[in-house]
Amino acid sequence: MDFLILFLFYLALVVMGLVLICVCSKTHSLKGLARGGAQIFSCVIPECLQRAMHRSLHYLFHTRNHTFIVLHLVLQGMVYTEYTWEVFGYCQELEFSLYYLLLPYLLLVVNLFSFTLTCVTNPGIITKANELLFLHVYEFDEVMFPKNVRCSTCALRKPARSKHCSVCNWCVHRFDHHCVWVNNCIGAWNIRYFLIYLLTLTASAATVAIVSTTFLIHLVVMSDLYQETYVDDLGHLHVMDTVFLIQETCMYWDNSWAASQCCLCSVCHIWTQYLFLTFPRIVFMLGFVVVLSFLLGGYLCFALYLAATNQTTNEWYRGDWAWCQRCPLVAWPPSAEPQVHRNIHSHGLRSNLQEIFLPAFPCHGRKKQE
Repeated sequence: MDFLILFLFYLALVVMGLVLICVCSKTHSLKGLARGGAQIFSCVIPECLQRAMHRSLHYLFHTRNHTFIVLHLVLQGMVYTEYTWEVFGYCQELEFSLYYLLLPYLLLVVNLFSFTLTCVTNPGIITKANELLFLHVYEFDEVMFPKNVRCSTCALRKPARSKHCSVCNWCVHRFDHHCVWVNNCIGAWNIRYFLIYLLTLTASAATVAIVSTTFLIHLVVMSDLYQETYVDDLGHLHVMDTVFLIQETCMYWDNSWAASQCCLCSVCHIWTQYLFLTFPRIVFMLGFVVVLSFLLGGYLCFALYLAATNQTTNEWYRGDWAWCQRCPLVAWPPSAEPQVHRNIHSHGLRSNLQEIFLPAFPCHGRKKQE
């Protein structure tokens, strides 16, 4: 039970950390606090270690490399190997539905196909040949995307909603973000593949978690452990069946909650210890895919929100000045009045989704930067 409490506490910290990162990234004062904390932390770490960490982080996150692609495939392969080696076989012996067990493999095929397309598809690279075409796709809002602005690196005129990727070193049409997991930018021409990849990855992690959880619960119900007995404080003998657990859960909210809590903790501790000792790899895999499902599910909801409102991650990050203006942690200079960015590209849910899944230009092969 202690492990479960620590695991849930860790999951809550991860979710809270992600929320704080999103909130803090919107406010300049909190960014300053983060930089100040990093400077203080740098005084503790030796300089040689700082240089090594900086080189490693720069290679991983600021240069094009296949490290995260390999890591992605390795982790996915390990999860499906464990699922196939133990969970699938045991569930077949317990006569689980074959369609139910094969669903993760179907999601895996679609996920790998969309993953490959996301990696190799041209995201919408802007070159001298197509520069004029991209300039007429989106309207300039004169706040975030003013007219007649040239990229300081490419020396090309910047179309509305475009951005220069410092990792790939090219400007991308309708730039969303650079994803290290696919080693490619996410832009107008591969965002649909990225959304399908994210959706199927979340669904496959959740499906593996559900199947594994169902198997472990079914195992506890069918095993002799489910028929263990418990002697209460009055000397009465109880069987740890479903009725017993419901009664004890109800008593948890009654006056005798302390004894019921102790009893429930003992029962859960016995079951958890039994599962850990009998199927340690399945339990660890289950913990991994549960955390992954929550993280991916949260990011998927955010990505679907951006798609439904016809925003990109880049625009969401840069453009919510109205939110920053209302935030009491932001101190604006008296003479500086922030301009409010309005989303002028949203034209209803159907039109927004059609723009993503049927982009304005056909996807050509990747062109080398001139």
